[in-house]
Amino acid sequence: MTPTRRDFLRQLGFTTAGLGGLALAERTLLADQITTLLARSTPETQGVASTAILEFLKAMEETKHELHSFMMLRHGNVIAEGWWAPYGPDLKHTMYSMSKSFTSTAVGFAVAEGKLSVEDKVTSFFPNDLPETISDNFAILKVKHLLTMSVGNEKEPTGAVVASENWVRTFLAQPITHEPGTVFLYNSAATYMCSAIVQKLTGQTVLDYLTPRLFAPLKINGMTWESCPMGINTGGWGLSIQTEGLAKFGQLYLQKGKWNGKQILPASWVEEATTFKIQQTAPAKPTRPDAQNDWLQGYGYQFWRCQHKAFRGDGAFGQFTIVMPEQDAVVIMTSETKDMQGQLDLVWKHLLPAMSDQPLPQDATASANLKKTLASLALAPLKVSSTSPTAARVAGKTFKIAANDLGLTGVDFEFAPETCEVTFQDANNAHPLVCGLHKWHLSETSLPGTPPRLISGGKPKTRITSKVAGSATWRNASTLELTLRYYETPHHDTATFVFTENKVSVTFVNSLASMAGKTSDSRPVLTGIVAS
Repeated sequence: MTPTRRDFLRQLGFTTAGLGGLALAERTLLADQITTLLARSTPETQGVASTAILEFLKAMEETKHELHSFMMLRHGNVIAEGWWAPYGPDLKHTMYSMSKSFTSTAVGFAVAEGKLSVEDKVTSFFPNDLPETISDNFAILKVKHLLTMSVGNEKEPTGAVVASENWVRTFLAQPITHEPGTVFLYNSAATYMCSAIVQKLTGQTVLDYLTPRLFAPLKINGMTWESCPMGINTGGWGLSIQTEGLAKFGQLYLQKGKWNGKQILPASWVEEATTFKIQQTAPAKPTRPDAQNDWLQGYGYQFWRCQHKAFRGDGAFGQFTIVMPEQDAVVIMTSETKDMQGQLDLVWKHLLPAMSDQPLPQDATASANLKKTLASLALAPLKVSSTSPTAARVAGKTFKIAANDLGLTGVDFEFAPETCEVTFQDANNAHPLVCGLHKWHLSETSLPGTPPRLISGGKPKTRITSKVAGSATWRNASTLELTLRYYETPHHDTATFVFTENKVSVTFVNSLASMAGKTSDSRPVLTGIVAS
């Protein structure tokens, strides 16, 4: 049964704790924006045991994978869905390389409309950006080589590309050592070139081009995509979209491009894009048999082949759209994990074998436990102490910050029974961070250096404002720690304030750095003294 708008509002109300308390007016607006949701059903009705999904969620927690959302579809029905507070169903989430599969889809539409062929030479699209000398390998580079990560570069060129102003020209200037089509090398800049080609041919960004062809028919709203300095969507990364949007995208590919009885993407393209095109190279020191490595099952057109005859789009830190044709199932995950293979292993261990060809008897107890578990998912804020005598001593005082690369000039503190407000200043603006004491407080921030980013390319030149969930705790009598979750991204920050007499030091470490075992990131340690 397809949910109505009232069902959607009830769902949002049911997960209010996970959303930090969304205003009714905002919920109503969201319901107006999302006019069609996927059908919902129970796991057993669609041949899946609720107990298996519970075991999957338990295993994710025990292995310390940080999930942000999870959705499972069987036979076109959502049978389980959950968001870990402060993440929620209405919120978009940074996709990183999961974006690549959408860029591939844009190429597929352009091919279907006769605007290009995957056999077209890359040199034909940008005559004004070509290097003076065109090598033999460059001369035979085709669109299909961009799609299959087989350009032939010896070194992944994305770093050099995003450091420039003209990404197309920089990409075209990179040496191509190997014959295109012979060697796989992961290449995000190659996907950017696919985006640039689509924009060159259509006069539209990939996002704008996909909107009437993909997003509108699937009733997906609110997505955004980062752009390069030339105004071209980054292609290989930069898409932000809601979990249900990913689920619809996966279901479209499961249905071979058909939606509501209409073929919106040619089935031939779905087949071409998702089947084996090139073999990846095994690591020099393998950690598992090749047959059990989901990064060695072959690559298509910006889709990975998987074990068990499945395929997927994926992005850094565990942004997954997993399509299982033999099981007629789709699994969606957004997360922040450094062990993406471990995440997939739990899907194969718990969810794959739980799918039956026939409906299962209803299990009222397991069904109730699953519903309760999914409704109460949360990333718990750190809890040490909510009070310290230092709070009264520093409240209301401004600390002047020594010169620093972030341009911050001062910071002050205010404490209330349930919140802590830390406000940084720069030459032009105040940047308040309002944090709950042992709970999440939702707000926004434009603090310099936020949010954390894996790749700098496409970063807006103007300061951006990010949604943030903040929580504060006192590590000890003189150390205040803020956890800042940028809940439309996979990442978070920890800001640590150490007070000594009339001074404060501030250390930042984002989750990217902490996952690498670092205790600080590239931002400077700030030092401040109480202003006289």
